[in-house]
Amino acid sequence: MKFDAPTTLLFDNDGTLISSMESVQRCWTAWAREFGISAEDFAAVELHGRPAADIVGDLLPAARVPEALARIERLEVEDVSGGGVVALPGTAELLASLPAGSWAVVTSATRELAEARLRVVGIEAPLVIAADDITRGKPDPEPYLLAARKLGVDPARCVVFEDAPAGLTAGRSAGMRTVGLATTHARAELAADVVVEDLASVTAQVTDAGVTVVAED
Repeated sequence: MKFDAPTTLLFDNDGTLISSMESVQRCWTAWAREFGISAEDFAAVELHGRPAADIVGDLLPAARVPEALARIERLEVEDVSGGGVVALPGTAELLASLPAGSWAVVTSATRELAEARLRVVGIEAPLVIAADDITRGKPDPEPYLLAARKLGVDPARCVVFEDAPAGLTAGRSAGMRTVGLATTHARAELAADVVVEDLASVTAQVTDAGVTVVAED
């Protein structure tokens, strides 16, 4: 599928630009043990593509949420340098082809954690919208609408790149076009304008008119 210029690209981070699944599983499993979460309860909660505050709120009473949230944040930030965070195929090549101001990262992670993960794989994002910046996380459209507003672009000219159903719902609800990446979910779970394996299937052409994006399914 071809998205004609001018196009602004909005990327989810984990599962889209990078993979931190090894680190995520390691940290959240340790966290669940510390807070006495049963294996059954832990397995029933969706970790991927959701703010940590929502996950913690699903598992613990409200009175324990602040302490537990601070703990998982610290575990994940400290674990970044321990391995398990890598750039996904096509990420470096696609980002290197994009001009400044034409893209942003929109993540459910906190700013500290998101920037630590981006930094460890060598990505310098011109704009990061993180959990700290919003009041309602994905699947609400707020994060993507905020990114469009910060970049000064029409949401209808934005293309959202997401691996998680919640993120794709957020993009669609924001009135944006969507590309699903089958990196963490089956293709059948991804409702998007086009679904690709990863960013290696996406190219960008830069002209005086702006950025044209081609996603090959």
